[in-house]
Amino acid sequence: MPEIAAAILGELPPARRARLAKFLDAHGASIDEGVALYFPAPASYTGEPVLEIQGHGGVLVLDLVLQRLLELGCRMARPGEFSERAFLNGKIDVAQAEAIADLIEAGTAAAARAAVRSMQGEFSARVAALNAGIVALRSYVEAAIDFPDEEIDFLSDAALSERLAAVFAGFESIGAAAAQGALLREGLNVVIAGKPNVGKSSLMNRLAGDAVAIVADVPGTTRDVLRQQVHLDGLPVNLIDTAGLRSVDDVVEAEGVRRAQSEIARADHVLYIVDVAEHAQPSGISADLENLPAGIPVTVVYNKIDLADLPARLDDVVPPRVFLSARTGSGVELLCAHLQASAGYAKSESGALAARRRHLDALQRARQHVQNAALTLSSTRAFELFAEDLRLAQHALGEITGEFTSEDLLGEIFGSFCIGK
Repeated sequence: MPEIAAAILGELPPARRARLAKFLDAHGASIDEGVALYFPAPASYTGEPVLEIQGHGGVLVLDLVLQRLLELGCRMARPGEFSERAFLNGKIDVAQAEAIADLIEAGTAAAARAAVRSMQGEFSARVAALNAGIVALRSYVEAAIDFPDEEIDFLSDAALSERLAAVFAGFESIGAAAAQGALLREGLNVVIAGKPNVGKSSLMNRLAGDAVAIVADVPGTTRDVLRQQVHLDGLPVNLIDTAGLRSVDDVVEAEGVRRAQSEIARADHVLYIVDVAEHAQPSGISADLENLPAGIPVTVVYNKIDLADLPARLDDVVPPRVFLSARTGSGVELLCAHLQASAGYAKSESGALAARRRHLDALQRARQHVQNAALTLSSTRAFELFAEDLRLAQHALGEITGEFTSEDLLGEIFGSFCIGK
């Protein structure tokens, strides 16, 4: 890299100082003029010698500069290659690299702040602190393994119990912050479902603040899946409007119903819309709800309260019920607050950390291994099993930062970056 820098600039510029320079072709003629910055290793983003040049815009000029760099032995960077090199050279860990991509793709200010915290190493530092607590636990039990003749009653050791409690508290704290960050990054997938003509598309338009869906009195107007992202006080919500659920002979509408059922099966939350006129027929509504997939949170939304002269309200029952009017907007704020609460969203997200599904999965597996170790300790003196569960917990935590990460996963992570970065 120093040789390439000297060739295109005429000389190697001073380290970490911006200077005006000409970008030269093979004959020493000027291609362009701009700012050059040289970072010698290891004091650079990647840990390797890095040259940054900032020239004038324009496709032709840029292409000429790139051609000259390729002639000198450079090549185009792969997606995420700069961050990958930074990881391989120990400048950042995998969690920080993912946070860089999350910052670039952040859709809200809250998501961007969470990404910055993780990019600066806060997430990794908290994982490291949690890992240190697990190491301390292992040291206790391995002492018993190494010195079996010593009369040490680990089951009554208050210090050991306190360490276990501290580790579980650490899992709760970092798990909550990571879950909040994952929610800010990925959003809440909310499917609006129900029979035809109950106001699904009207509610979609009300929440979106725009006429994104066609509304008509004709049953079967919505025949395909409609998607729209909205922000509820900073919470990204991916709204999915679906075709009315009913048995039909029309091939096109039947496909719409099939797609609706498919979206419901993948939802984080289902809003099952009902005409408030059916409020007096709870048995029929219960039968409809039984046909929905088990395990997915459902809220029954009674729409058209303006036609029945009923007040807006939220009933905290199972499943929850919200009474509103998509046409007038009455009660919609209750629905928005309910969605935020059901997702565990905190408006004050000062502690949120940018996280992905794989991070949450690794934290869950690590916690389960510690839980298994605690159960082993409380029921037997099989210290070898205790130590093995703790080792597995450390391995799961190491997957977050990249200490234990497969090559395939690294390729998937960095391959999702924008070109170069």
